[in-house]
Amino acid sequence: MPELEPSLASFIARLPKVELHLHLEGAVRPETLLELSQNKSGLREKVDEWITARRAQRFRYGNFREFLSAFKIVTLLIEAPQDYALVTTRLIEWLAEQNVQYAEIIFAAGVVLWKKQPVDAVFEAVAAAAEEAEARTGVRVKWIFDAIRHFGTDHAREVLRWAARYRSRGVVGFGIGGDEAGGPAKLFPDIFREARDLGLHGVAHAGEACGPESIRDAVELLGAERIGHGLTAIRDANVIALLRERRIPLEVCPSSNVSTGLIARFEDHPLPDFLEEGLVVTLNSDDPAMFGTCLQEEFLQAARCFEFSRETLAGLCRNAVRASFLSEDEKQKLEGRLKLKG
Repeated sequence: MPELEPSLASFIARLPKVELHLHLEGAVRPETLLELSQNKSGLREKVDEWITARRAQRFRYGNFREFLSAFKIVTLLIEAPQDYALVTTRLIEWLAEQNVQYAEIIFAAGVVLWKKQPVDAVFEAVAAAAEEAEARTGVRVKWIFDAIRHFGTDHAREVLRWAARYRSRGVVGFGIGGDEAGGPAKLFPDIFREARDLGLHGVAHAGEACGPESIRDAVELLGAERIGHGLTAIRDANVIALLRERRIPLEVCPSSNVSTGLIARFEDHPLPDFLEEGLVVTLNSDDPAMFGTCLQEEFLQAARCFEFSRETLAGLCRNAVRASFLSEDEKQKLEGRLKLKG
């Protein structure tokens, strides 16, 4: 793998970035976990054990289900609304360090419900923390409420009700994550139709741990406006054609796919092939703290592994701006910041 030129690394650092696939709970860094564990009896030891295990495994998981189990452990460490507020604040500060200008953050409302925590108190704490952090850092954020697809339709509809309630607090979308095989797209067309009627955008994790048919169903049955991951689209020329013709953006997350064992190496990701096929591709970090990465590192790795030019890297940012759920006027203003020299 070629060394990255210092000038290109500097360009990436200065590049105004946009992230569209970022889980709040998956972005809790070790230092934030330690901060959360202060003054909580018995929690510090659990946190230390979890951090030690993750570092020993180099942020790798045996398979996707093993990752979901690890994700569950982290969410259980976030107990009270003030914990969620702290996590939000630290995430937005981290985004500012990477020159991320705007992010659409996935809030696991389905997990909050599963933990039997009050969604209203939790999200109001999150929204207030985001507003305060935005005022300090300049990083704008919007929210996508995520349902656990393998928990079924009643669960997803409850998440949707909460998403609709908080549209005025920056919630722009509704999505489904979790086990694709355990919660296929065919269960949710009515719920995605309701989301559209409520003025919410629809997104779906698809083609991550299941085949390209999961992507096709997310587009054709759910009307998903963006696809989270879309890794397996490369296996089916018809799915590639569908994504290209309908201009459905892919939220690719290469380090995530390596860490969960879906691909062996970053350079095995079909990202360059997707671009060559004329797809709309955005680059994202997914659960960065759980994968030992961040959005800036994803750009550095893409530059190293695929020898992307400055224009290609800026193009990925431009795609993210255009694929975002901002207004057209806001998109134009944000896109104007991408005209960097050198």
